[in-house]
Amino acid sequence: MLFSSITFLYYFLPLVFILYFIVPKSWKNIVLLLSSLFFYAWGEPKYVILMLVSIGFGYLFGLLIEKHRSRSLAKLWTAISVAISLSFLVYFKYADFFIANFNRAFGTDSSLLAIVLPIGISFYTFQIISYTIDVYRGEAAQKNPLQLATYIAMFPQLIAGPIVRYSSIADQLKHRTHSLEKVTAGITRFLLGLGKKVLIANQLGELCAAFGASTETSVLFYWIYALAFALQIYFDFSGYSDMAIGLGKIFGFQFAENFNYPFISRSISEFWRRWHISLGSWFRDYVYIPLGGNRVALPRWIFNVFFVWFLTGFWHGASWNFVIWGLFYAVFLVLEKAFLGKLLEKCPTLGHIYVIFLILISFTIFNADNMQTVLQNLAGMFGAAYSPAYLSVVPTNPPLVSAETLYYLQSYGVILIAAIIGSTPVVKMAAAKLPEKARTILTPIVLVALLLVITGYLVDGSFNPFLYFRF
Repeated sequence: MLFSSITFLYYFLPLVFILYFIVPKSWKNIVLLLSSLFFYAWGEPKYVILMLVSIGFGYLFGLLIEKHRSRSLAKLWTAISVAISLSFLVYFKYADFFIANFNRAFGTDSSLLAIVLPIGISFYTFQIISYTIDVYRGEAAQKNPLQLATYIAMFPQLIAGPIVRYSSIADQLKHRTHSLEKVTAGITRFLLGLGKKVLIANQLGELCAAFGASTETSVLFYWIYALAFALQIYFDFSGYSDMAIGLGKIFGFQFAENFNYPFISRSISEFWRRWHISLGSWFRDYVYIPLGGNRVALPRWIFNVFFVWFLTGFWHGASWNFVIWGLFYAVFLVLEKAFLGKLLEKCPTLGHIYVIFLILISFTIFNADNMQTVLQNLAGMFGAAYSPAYLSVVPTNPPLVSAETLYYLQSYGVILIAAIIGSTPVVKMAAAKLPEKARTILTPIVLVALLLVITGYLVDGSFNPFLYFRF
């Protein structure tokens, strides 16, 4: 079930909202858990069992780790818990990747398993791992399995994050307040996120699809595609995070921010402090720092950076382009730490240009189906033609511009400009300058109008994916 669907907006969410607020306080987590399991089962009934088994292991090992905390057994239980969680993730997400690469390397012909990837497994697996590691580090284990299950399965953040740490909402699972102010703020945040997804990300997705189907690509069209996809994935994922944060607020939870206008960054280091914040902080706290972080010799530090970014890329998908995408960022993070960062600080404008350029290159790598497509798109962006060695005919270089490119630029120019402006704090700053009375009057009017327009798009439109569902 998608947040951006008529079923969710007009059936599931209102029903859960009513049930949640009419039941006694002691029943609210039960309503959240049951509705979350139903939400997950809507698209993948059989994988609810997998999620419940994962939660069960997390609960059991949390108790065992706490019980033996003062002994070496705690480390063993933690290692086993992490290994079990990762084994589920590796099997469902990476088994075919390893088989295919083994076949390629050794000339074998083993059949692929063709496993369907459980939606959200990357996110809830990381939440379970962080929970058990935090218990090992001294956090109290959750004695109530219902509360732990509610934390992991909670539908607002189950499918695509943000990756919520148990320690950040442990108290909220037991004691949280509800108010009209929180509900209003939550609805506002949800609708703004939904607007980002439906009115901007989906339209940019159509432009990207048009590029993929084009037979008259040009250098300009390659760059327009790169820009459109970078903005699409930002509005898609940040919109989802806004909706998750808004829904959490409605039900009394405070989730941490996941995006902070990353496109205004002046370095790649700053970009990754603003983009997918929950993932970056997870790898920092559970991989990078345990490896020694930057408090090690230079060669070891470089290894730490590249290892973390190898994992970051691989986490996003079982394909080499994701690995290269992660290592691409590792190169520039090392260079910035070595000398490039100081140069960028002296010239902020150059820093902005540098970041945007690298973002466009990186997401071109990110969105390719295979390495051949990566090379073809990168070549096209620089006016060259990629020709695999096995092709007997070398394709001609793309023209700088084509009639088809100008057509799509004219058709989607307004949405591209709106997306560029919307990716900066300009709109938020302009709204903040309005008098409080004007905001009080205009906010409900704008939100109702926004919901009506979104509903119209959802009824008429057919292009409505969530990009991060596949991760």
